[in-house]
Amino acid sequence: MSERFVLNETAYFGRGCREELPNEIKMRGFKKVLVVTDHSLIDCKIAEKITSLLDANGIEYDVFAEVKPNPTVTNCKNGIAKCREINADVIVAVGGGSVMDTAKAISIVMTNPNREDIVSLEGLSNTENKGMPMIALPTTHGTAAEVTINYVITDEERQVKMVCVDPHDIPVLAIVDSELMESLPAKTAAATGLDALTHAVEGYITKGHNTISDMFHMKAIQLIFENLPAAVNEKNPVAIENMSRAQYIAGMGFSNVGLGIVHSMAHQLGAVYDTPHGIANAILLPTVMRFNGVVCADRFREILVNIGRPDAKDLNDQDVINTFVWKIQELSKACGITQTVKDVGGREEDLEMLADKAMLDACRPGNPREVTKEDFINLYRQAM
Repeated sequence: MSERFVLNETAYFGRGCREELPNEIKMRGFKKVLVVTDHSLIDCKIAEKITSLLDANGIEYDVFAEVKPNPTVTNCKNGIAKCREINADVIVAVGGGSVMDTAKAISIVMTNPNREDIVSLEGLSNTENKGMPMIALPTTHGTAAEVTINYVITDEERQVKMVCVDPHDIPVLAIVDSELMESLPAKTAAATGLDALTHAVEGYITKGHNTISDMFHMKAIQLIFENLPAAVNEKNPVAIENMSRAQYIAGMGFSNVGLGIVHSMAHQLGAVYDTPHGIANAILLPTVMRFNGVVCADRFREILVNIGRPDAKDLNDQDVINTFVWKIQELSKACGITQTVKDVGGREEDLEMLADKAMLDACRPGNPREVTKEDFINLYRQAM
């Protein structure tokens, strides 16, 4: 059986590496840039760190900043209209996962205009053409959208988060400058860091995992447990730099082997209650890992041994599951994330509806344990 592995072409890492952007734009012959970002990044002057570089180097650009925290079909259509209006030939995405996901949708439709309804991009896409060139500069240490072949868009009419999987959407260049992440509010830093942990853990236990993805995911898990509290609570530059790499490494893995039902459930909280994706993952991760432990205690044991619990080799399966879930809960608490599904708007009368949507989610088939609608209802209820 063959195993495909897709990675992006070029990436820069290191504090201040955004300085490479103007040279890369000029070297690649791009003439007009569409900067995709959001208003919060404009207000806190993060976007300005990029547009000032473009100004200083005489690079023509325009800005599209109408991106929501859970980007919608309408967001994407507005961005496509803007891109066409200014006749851009490259997209520079400055932001977290929402910004980069929106930019990916714009990129794909610009070269595949027959898909501008956006909703037809859901699932395993069969687009014909590689997307319009996109350069991604992440401002959070969580989503890894700058290296993945995935993006997620909310269909506001159906209240569904559409997971779009398409190798044609991968950015031609990623610039992972941890300085852009240093002014993140603590809650956002924690949520995005726990999103990265969810990527790494789900990627490590997913049905499709392989030797290469295991290598990426285990290293990411180690880095996140070692660095996330200091990145969140102390704004330690070294810890933030390590987190910027950890989330990218996790992205290289899960983009190729898939995720599981933490994401299937989290997507619905985002679509229905507009819950930030990282918060939704953080809320659900312990509950789902206890459920999955029945079939993957050995994988949990391997993780524990590599994050400072060598005694896990001698624990029985149930103790391994309990210890692993406890470690995740303690990391969340250390970063200030203690919410429940009820705290973000979840209601008992919504659980069947959420479960129905989760059953249709593209991440569900990768989960190591088979799951039913009733399982989803019970898991949401446990996380209430």
